[in-house]
Amino acid sequence: MKTSQDMLTSVLKTAQMGQTGIRSVLRSPMSESLEKALRSQLREYDTIETQAQAIASQRGWQLPELSPGLRRMARLTARARLSFGSSDARIAAMMVRGCVRGVEKGQKELRRYSHRDPQISQLSEALLACENGGIHRMEGFL
Repeated sequence: MKTSQDMLTSVLKTAQMGQTGIRSVLRSPMSESLEKALRSQLREYDTIETQAQAIASQRGWQLPELSPGLRRMARLTARARLSFGSSDARIAAMMVRGCVRGVEKGQKELRRYSHRDPQISQLSEALLACENGGIHRMEGFL
């Protein structure tokens, strides 16, 4: 079973992975509308990360963050996938895959979370909504 601190760590790391993924593709050529959609989702991840850090700080918890190695791997993977040319559809497909992984992880974590602290549960649900929203926003670019 997951503790509240474990759950909050999972939320934080998932939001940071989303941020890393989006930042990895923002340097690529894309339409203005795709860039706007990605920046909107990035702001959502930023808000979730800030809220997770605030909850941890209020409770005196030190949360481990996403490792530099995982961040680097995400950037390298994005660069490799876009090395043969970037298009809105290719970038959107990458973002959908990332969001699907985030939804799968979030649902699994919520099932294993027994404590159900209202503040952390609400933030977990906000992250799932962000991931699902990202999938729907990207559908128009596929």
